[in-house]
Amino acid sequence: MKKFIALLLALFTALAAAGCGNTADKPSAGAGEPVKVSLGMLRLTSSAPLFLAMDKGYFKEEGIEIDPQWFDAAQPIAVAAASSRIDVGATGITAGLYNMAAKGQKLRIVADKGREEKGYPSSALLAGTDAYNAGLRSIESLRGKRIGITQKGSTYEYMAGRLLESKGLSLDDVTLVPLGKLSAVMAALQSGQIDACILNEPNVTKAQSEDYGRLITQVGDVIPYQTSAIFYSPAFAEQTEAGVRFMKAYRRACEDYYDALTAQDPAARDEVVQIIAGYVQSPEADIRAALPYIDREGALLTDDIQTQIDWYTSHGLMDGTLQADDIVDSSFLTAAAGH
Repeated sequence: MKKFIALLLALFTALAAAGCGNTADKPSAGAGEPVKVSLGMLRLTSSAPLFLAMDKGYFKEEGIEIDPQWFDAAQPIAVAAASSRIDVGATGITAGLYNMAAKGQKLRIVADKGREEKGYPSSALLAGTDAYNAGLRSIESLRGKRIGITQKGSTYEYMAGRLLESKGLSLDDVTLVPLGKLSAVMAALQSGQIDACILNEPNVTKAQSEDYGRLITQVGDVIPYQTSAIFYSPAFAEQTEAGVRFMKAYRRACEDYYDALTAQDPAARDEVVQIIAGYVQSPEADIRAALPYIDREGALLTDDIQTQIDWYTSHGLMDGTLQADDIVDSSFLTAAAGH
């Protein structure tokens, strides 16, 4: 009898040990009630983890039903998220977003969605082909030229300003041409209405392959920059459990993306490229040529958030005061990682 009891205890101990392993990186389907989440984003390569999480069913495994909302510029996504018309925004971090936070909107920047990192293609300064052939081949030669951007206070104005300042110039030395949306910026570069612009992938590769844009420099080769992020609306940020479940799926996809980007396995990279190409509606060759850096754990370059706030403030684009700690919330990512 004693041997039988001892055997049962050993069996129970083994079963308990098997069920108490580290589950931080495993899907947690059924962890809560299914939640429909509206997600605002652009068709850009830097949205790769979102595309992977949707395509591979990671959100579904976490009980998250994604309702994708496609936009053509960053600022409207921020406005929609601030008013809780969408639950989650995934786009560039603009002055408009910071201004809304400074005025009391409870937006939360929760994870990385792409940063400019040296050696990785993401955003780049391009000259129109005619302007390039006429000598526009460096940041210094932008003086007096027309630079196309989407909107004032956009990530494109910020990048242009920081690139110019890296060479002792300023925005006063150029003419900024706000054109509203990326497709209009690309059309203006192609038609020669502007001399230069900054584009994201896959549009950088597209402009070069169609021979109406020439590369001057990758932004990440000049400045480190947390260009875009995942952010939660005020209403969704209150749904803590759903917010953590969303972040578990997203973090898992970030790992997939990073591992495929750095692995020597062509098949893994091919799978990622195929998924991205389907969502951004660009040729796989363009995607494969320019895969941007995204942190493996989705972690933000938090110090740069403060740098951006200070820059926008010094250029008169901030109304009110704001600190990075007022808007950055890493708690969802930390909980998703099981830390």
